Amino acid sequence: MELVIEHLTKKYGEKVALREFSYTFTPGIYGILGANGAGKSTLMNLITDNVKRNEGQILWDGTDILKLSASFRKLLGYMPQQQGMYSDFSARAFLRYMADVKGLNRKQANRQIEELFELVNLKDAAHKKLGGFSGGMRQRVLLAQALLGEPQILILDEPTAGLDPKERLRLRQYIADLAENRIVFLTTHIVSDIESIATDVLLMKDGALVRHGTPDELIQSVQGKDLEDVYMAYLGGS
Repeated sequence: MELVIEHLTKKYGEKVALREFSYTFTPGIYGILGANGAGKSTLMNLITDNVKRNEGQILWDGTDILKLSASFRKLLGYMPQQQGMYSDFSARAFLRYMADVKGLNRKQANRQIEELFELVNLKDAAHKKLGGFSGGMRQRVLLAQALLGEPQILILDEPTAGLDPKERLRLRQYIADLAENRIVFLTTHIVSDIESIATDVLLMKDGALVRHGTPDELIQSVQGKDLEDVYMAYLGGS
């Protein structure tokens, strides 16, 4: 399982949103750090084929994703930072709806939904309406819907935003447990989320990859105490 990105570039008029980005991703958790406008969202949109590239390649096990088309998109799971959720739906009804959107057959969907409620510790609340859920519970439902269809590539956009410390720790552990056989992208401004679970950290600025490495390697490179020091050293002027 390998996602290879080579010299990927995206421009909007004269503005270069992503510049000559190259990286090889294998199973693990990849923390993407950078200020607004650094190119994080552009990179994710190119991987999901929501926008068209100007230059470069994105290869899944050696084949460009443009050739794979819909078969590649079926490998993707996406957890948005915010998503409209039908407050009158129960959690189970919402996941069934999302399973229909993803084209899962009912038997397959029902099996996965019950497994996912176990995974995110919402089995006892599956019948309850989403309108009564806490922020952390809603985030766990969004994580569960991203996992429908057993995706091999998981994109998580600010998954712990707005959560209290206890819920944030709980959700981080769920994410850590997912990465054994998946490529997980974690974009966040909460540096501690990345430091505790990321296999590798990518630092982006002005559309370019400026540094990458394990959390420990990056911390040692600036003789710092944590990733906050790394952020300030490499991206502090963002």
